[in-house]
Amino acid sequence: MITRKSDIVSFTPRPITNRPISSNRRRGRNEITEEQKNEIKEAFDLFDTEKTGKIDYHELKVAIRALGFDIKKADVLELMREYDKTNSGYIDYNDFLDIMTQKISDRDPTEEIIKAFKLFDDDDTGKISLKNLRRVSRELGENLSDDELQAMIDEFDKDMDGEISQEEFLSIMKQTSLY
Repeated sequence: MITRKSDIVSFTPRPITNRPISSNRRRGRNEITEEQKNEIKEAFDLFDTEKTGKIDYHELKVAIRALGFDIKKADVLELMREYDKTNSGYIDYNDFLDIMTQKISDRDPTEEIIKAFKLFDDDDTGKISLKNLRRVSRELGENLSDDELQAMIDEFDKDMDGEISQEEFLSIMKQTSLY
């Protein structure tokens, strides 16, 4: 559960069905999981600082970013124009849910996986090394030995260079149905 703004680090993409549901938008929106809806609601409530059931431009921008999406000022202004039909300067939760549902639906899974790869590859070598995996393991509080970590690398290291390339990482995600 999200209780502070600092609790929101990123929004983890999850499988999304293609069943359209009603929407204020010109095109239908895709269904999202209950867990995703709960995260969106928690973010909305957290940034609805005055507890009015509405958020303004600044709160919208921060909430979208807090849920893991990069957004430019011009794009936030466009969303406000599209959803704030009364020009009140605010949008409500249903509008925010619609915006976030569309953003989740529009995510490119390959792009998301590449972002995850880059979190491992903090030294920008284009590969995940034992050193990279050790760091991530420690950051996650996992107590894995170097032998266990090396076994993980060896299992998916197709070119046998002792490291995981971006292509090998994408292959791992496909094999484990995380793609």
